[in-house]
Formats: sequence, structure tokens, C-alpha cells
Amino acid sequence: MAEFQVVVADPEDGTTHQFDVDGQDANRFMGLDLGEDVDGSAVGLDGYTLELTGGSDNSGRPMRSDVAGAGVKRVLLTGGVGYEPTRDGERKRVTVRGSEISEETRQINAKLSERGSESVAELLGLEADESDGESDDE
Repeated sequence: MAEFQVVVADPEDGTTHQFDVDGQDANRFMGLDLGEDVDGSAVGLDGYTLELTGGSDNSGRPMRSDVAGAGVKRVLLTGGVGYEPTRDGERKRVTVRGSEISEETRQINAKLSERGSESVAELLGLEADESDGESDDE
């Protein structure tokens, strides 16, 4: 059974939230490619839509959107995800994972692409904690 850690970024306020997903919710991610959208209810964000932006496998290899499939491939890179050159023109052969989410995927990175009627803080129950902090200042 697949088990993922989904890291959801909110580009509007710059926050990130981590969710551990397994079982039926994890199956919603299986077979999707980077750049595709998935329903936010898989991580408890009902009414939201998540865009898959990246991830890594059990060994820490990054996923690249320009590598097809779910397997591990050795590609010659001049920069981008998985390799940052130190000199102009430098290239390196790096092992990366393809753009399809599979059983070997451990972490999935996503961002909020469509918003729901409730705020993220309300759905996660974080607003009650913030209001408690305001009463301590008095």
C-alpha cells in the first residue's frame, strides 16, 4: 500500500503544510504526473484543488517533469531540479526519477491552484489556536 508525505504550499501567504497520506487517499495520487491537478480532499482540504509540482522517492532522488514514466533514469543535466552547476557550461549525469507518481514515491510537493470557500487555517483547525494567543496579550 502506498504511503506519501504531501507538502502543500500556499503561494498567497507563503505557508506550507505537511500531511501524511495513506490508504484510499494515497491511491488518488497514484499514476498522476507532475503538473496535474488533484482534489484537495485527499489531504483534508475540501473544496481546494492541488497542483503537483515535484517530489522525491525513498532514496531522496528528485522527480523531474521532463523525464517520462515512474522509473529511475540517468540523464545529462545542465541545471534545474537535481543539479546546480558551479561553472558556465558544466554538465553532469545524474540519477533522477520520472514525473509519474508510483509506489516508490515518498514525498509529493504540491501548491494550491484553486481555493475553496473556507480558509486553509479553518479547515486545519489552526484559527482557534491563533485566537487563543490573542487573549493572552490582554
